[in-house]
Amino acid sequence: QVQLVESGGGLVQPGGSLTLSCVVSGFTLDDSAIGWFRQAPGKEREGVVCINFSDSMTSFADSVKGRFTILRDKSKNTVYLKMNGLKSEDTAVYYCAAVVNGNCAGPFGSWGQGTQVTVIS
Repeated sequence: QVQLVESGGGLVQPGGSLTLSCVVSGFTLDDSAIGWFRQAPGKEREGVVCINFSDSMTSFADSVKGRFTILRDKSKNTVYLKMNGLKSEDTAVYYCAAVVNGNCAGPFGSWGQGTQVTVIS
């Protein structure tokens, strides 16, 4: 059974940092892709970053380039989204999602429950 569980959200001041975790189970990351998405109140869900683990190709949304980094701990089956220089517009519920045995072209068939990130001064 494929599962993804996010954690690490919280309150942070502008300019601060947070690291979100996505623990996966039921599939192998090596042949899959993981994407981080976010949805702010009243807005559509948007993609933040996606990584193909088969070739380590990564793509970031322009709004987070240079501020967000995606990392992986293979031993823990965990993918991290490290967020620096947070802005109020980064406030959203963040989700990780997987394309099992595929790449970032999708479709993302498995999703976590989401974790709230709130950037407020």
